[in-house]
Amino acid sequence: MNPYCLDPRLQDYDIKVVPIGVYYMAACLIEAGHSCEILNWYDMKGRDEDMAKILRDLRPDILAVSILHANRWGGIDIAKIAKKISSETFVIFGGPGATFLWEHLLNHFPEIDAIVVGEGEETMMELVSEMDGGNISEWRNIPGLALRHNQKPMLTAKRDFIKDLDTLADPAKHFSFNHVISSRGCPWNCYFCGSPRIWERKVRFHSPSYFVSQLRRLNKKGQRFFFVSDDTFTLKKDRVISICKEIISSKMDIEWVAISRVNIVDDEILYWMRRAGCIQISYGVESGSSRIRKRLNKNISDDEITRAFEATRSYGIMPRAYFIYGSPGETKKTISESIRLMKRIKPLGAIFYILDIFPGTKLYDDFKKRTGKSDDIWLNRIEDIMYFETDDGLDEKKVLEFGKRLRTAFYSNLPSWAKNIQLKDLPELAPHQSSFLARLGLTFTYGDYSTVKAVPQKEQTAKGLFKRALTIFPNEVAYLGLAIMYQKNDQHTKAVDLLEEGLKHFPASSQLQGCLGVSLMQLGRLEEALELFLRTEPSVKNLSYAYRCAYALGNMHLCSRIANKLKSLEKTVTKSPN
Repeated sequence: MNPYCLDPRLQDYDIKVVPIGVYYMAACLIEAGHSCEILNWYDMKGRDEDMAKILRDLRPDILAVSILHANRWGGIDIAKIAKKISSETFVIFGGPGATFLWEHLLNHFPEIDAIVVGEGEETMMELVSEMDGGNISEWRNIPGLALRHNQKPMLTAKRDFIKDLDTLADPAKHFSFNHVISSRGCPWNCYFCGSPRIWERKVRFHSPSYFVSQLRRLNKKGQRFFFVSDDTFTLKKDRVISICKEIISSKMDIEWVAISRVNIVDDEILYWMRRAGCIQISYGVESGSSRIRKRLNKNISDDEITRAFEATRSYGIMPRAYFIYGSPGETKKTISESIRLMKRIKPLGAIFYILDIFPGTKLYDDFKKRTGKSDDIWLNRIEDIMYFETDDGLDEKKVLEFGKRLRTAFYSNLPSWAKNIQLKDLPELAPHQSSFLARLGLTFTYGDYSTVKAVPQKEQTAKGLFKRALTIFPNEVAYLGLAIMYQKNDQHTKAVDLLEEGLKHFPASSQLQGCLGVSLMQLGRLEEALELFLRTEPSVKNLSYAYRCAYALGNMHLCSRIANKLKSLEKTVTKSPN
């Protein structure tokens, strides 16, 4: 189970994803002959009766709850509901949020029976096997397990890491998902991150063939877009290139995003990643102040950051920056340094975080030493602790102002950065680079940036990106995006010329045909528009336009036929689970 978070979110994209480890664990259990179901309850807060009904219907022997940090209280509340329904349900917590607080959780929450500490597949398999055989006394011999002995929390022997990740059951055989991972671990030691302690700075890898086979299985189930969630995807250059070449040779029509580090990407890696469908790489920049980066143990230089962003952008991959503010020693001066670096690297996407302190991090250890607090601070119903709350040199008002300055600088400069993108002149990358510019144009007209008031010149920026995309290579999105902009400005003749050109390259495009039909209607060319709407893939919108054309032409017989088709289609849409 993936439980809900304590606090509401304006957007749910960061909480609704079931952790990939849950899929691996479920797949291992299924292939061992057990019945297993995944419940994604990220949106179930306040729905106690609904949750209780589902648990009563399922009557699970075991309820395994995946805990990060923000969903810790959600997991605890669900465990209480499960125990009220049946005290026989065995409740297990796992994940980083439980791993780092195993003793605290077992001390204070009797509804939690055990905790899987660290990597969970083998521990869970052994535990279920022993439970199946009724060998409760043997549980203390299972490495990687925390439980109560003589009413006190105890941790069994340390569990060794799984040496060969390819021996794990492939969850893509049993489930469909699009957050994937090709490795576990990260060699670096950033003080705000729990990965160094979870994985002990050791990295293990799936083979390229295992990983690409997993993508292929998921692609056959309808997944075309993937989030590659490795801490640092580009860690082993030859392996990354092998993965990319296998994706290309498989002829999968997919796109994907990844996470990397600025000092381990180069032109060859970026070239093959773009050819294989990578459209975005996120980099942890954290701060423009080298002093703050040093305090966070983020050992990268301004020059490394700049080179990575320039190179990534030049291959038609969107470089996205993670910035942290409200760090130790943060001042107006250090925020100005971050803004200067931002203007230098010109990110086309950015995420700005207030520095949080989480269990399992070096910052958390320092926090406990500084304040004398214990893990019992988590008995308060809170998701996290902001660093500024623990530092007398910072306050909330000041930190929020820092964030506002960073976001304003990013949004106000974004159109200029988009306008001045420099791309590699490589013919084989032309389709990818055209797609990159067209997709970026959409973000200004319909996507993330379209609703942000702080972004100036949205229409001009989008129009320039669409036009530039079409000078590089024909692109359906660019034709459509630019034509719609012409239509909004009542330039229907221009739109018709553009869409007719686009249909020479994409004759089967129902979107281009439908868009062309709209402009033909506005120009009074009703017979041509009607023919297009009837020829395109049936949709409520296209049939509605066709009806209007037929009515205006006085063809009542055709109106009746279209109306019947429209009613039939509307019934189908209503019944569809999608």
